[in-house]
Amino acid sequence: MPRPQHMVQKPKNLKKGLLKLVPYLKPYLVWIILAIFLSIIGALGSLFGPRLLGEVTRECQDFVDGNPMDFEYIGKIGITLICVYTFSAFGNYTASFLLTGVTQKVSYKLRKDISEKINRVPLRYFDSTAYGDLLSRVTNDVDSISQNLNQSLVNTFSSVILLVGVFVMMFTISWQMALICVVSIPLSLFALIIIVKHSQKFFRAQQRTLGDLNAHIEEAYSGHQVIIAYHQEETNYKIFDECNTNLKNSAWKSQFASGLMMPIMGFIGNASYITICFLGGILVVSGLAGVEFIQMFIQYSRMANQPLQTIGQIANVLQSCAAASERVFEFLEEEELSKDSNLAVLPKEEVIGNVCFNNVNFGYYPNKQIIFNFNCDVKKGMKVAIVGPTGAGKTTLVNLLMRFYEVDSGEITIDSIPTQDITRNNLASLFGMVLQDTWLFEGTLRDNLRYGNMQATDEEIMKCLEACHMDHFVNSLPGGLDYVFDETANISAGQKQLLTIARAMIEDSPMLILDEATSSVDTRTEELIQKAMDHLMEGRTSFVIAHRLSTIKNADIILVLKDGNIIEQGNHNELLNKKGFYADLYNSQFATSFEG
Repeated sequence: MPRPQHMVQKPKNLKKGLLKLVPYLKPYLVWIILAIFLSIIGALGSLFGPRLLGEVTRECQDFVDGNPMDFEYIGKIGITLICVYTFSAFGNYTASFLLTGVTQKVSYKLRKDISEKINRVPLRYFDSTAYGDLLSRVTNDVDSISQNLNQSLVNTFSSVILLVGVFVMMFTISWQMALICVVSIPLSLFALIIIVKHSQKFFRAQQRTLGDLNAHIEEAYSGHQVIIAYHQEETNYKIFDECNTNLKNSAWKSQFASGLMMPIMGFIGNASYITICFLGGILVVSGLAGVEFIQMFIQYSRMANQPLQTIGQIANVLQSCAAASERVFEFLEEEELSKDSNLAVLPKEEVIGNVCFNNVNFGYYPNKQIIFNFNCDVKKGMKVAIVGPTGAGKTTLVNLLMRFYEVDSGEITIDSIPTQDITRNNLASLFGMVLQDTWLFEGTLRDNLRYGNMQATDEEIMKCLEACHMDHFVNSLPGGLDYVFDETANISAGQKQLLTIARAMIEDSPMLILDEATSSVDTRTEELIQKAMDHLMEGRTSFVIAHRLSTIKNADIILVLKDGNIIEQGNHNELLNKKGFYADLYNSQFATSFEG
């Protein structure tokens, strides 16, 4: 199905979007001021050029009128011009160099803040945000800020200084002629304001639709096999084409709007230039001014057009920068997890493993509660199996236990200490987890297996691999533990699952969470893994989420969930004898297996 379209949003505040970047620029204020000073030097150097060339023109005119030419004077002017333009180029280049460094440091800080923010945002944020859109904020939006901020910082100061300086020089030559150029400024600014006002929404739409496209591409690539398996290539292409078309349309509108600025301001500047040429020519013919007069004014007129057009271009650049800034700071200003640095830290070796759920209530949304008044007392070393139909709240219990989500009311305690009083990092270190989804990162096999215990030795790693019956497989890999994983590694889903189980063994945590840990292995391997897991769980409090009920027969407690409530509780035999919901589940699976 096609992705739902975003609701039409009003364009955000351009000024507010840019002001959010000010705190990131403050640490480099000295460098910015130095760059501004160098820009002033560069602009001043450019300003004196036409004045000096006017002197050369006057000397040439005197020669035409029959006077001898002062070549020594002209030579001095030529040397002065070379020095002035060299000094100007040095100032502009150095300013550009400094500001480029500033913008790259700002981009670095933004990426760093986003990376740190990801670890502080509640999981519920990721439940409602496409990964591709978030990645687009980290990459495309930050790059847009970097590139556009660099252009605007480098050019804004020099353009404004050059524009002011040009008019100062013009007024020192002829205030009447200078007024003609001054009239063009409000006209240019009026056109600039109108275009900026109506085009900001297009720039914001461009960044948003780019995020949509990235989100779809990330989803399509990660689910490529599923798309092929269900013959949905054409449907996937249609969704891509829709996202691509939306991006094309929004980009076209934003670029068209920005493209209007240069021609309009160029037209106004050329009209001013033509007027100056016409009136200046009349003054020269009338004998009221020399040729050097019109030559200087024409050059200054053209110089005035350049910063005006640059300012118009900067206005476009700032719109794109503001749109990207809004998206980046929307994420940076998201609600964060509560700080827990002042909470308790429980050493692994001192944890007993008693876990208690006291009147726990929870819902992912305020109007949709899924856990109701949940109570359960788990003693050290007990194996707790959690079973029930899809959506009953099995995985939700684990999420609450790990503080991935906070309970709405009630509490969960470990050794009589509420989990809300334990730091999240410390709480995570108390549990070894094996999830249904396997996660192996790019890197060596050794680094993957030591992910939860970086001090583990190769001997300890191989011992755990042997317990998972993966030692022969690892020894057969090129390099053994030094084998490098990447997305192209030819390893089956079952082998990945076995490696994640070995990783949990190596972590050696006092408690375990197994969420359908053997779902990706065959029946024979499952039996071997079950023995290894039984050995691993000895003396450890374990929570096992299982769909195949045959794997949890030896559990000390089986919690049967339905609609967020524990409707039955006991061991396997006790629940079968009750002939209730669990017995129906177990018998239906047994009958299905028998018939198959």
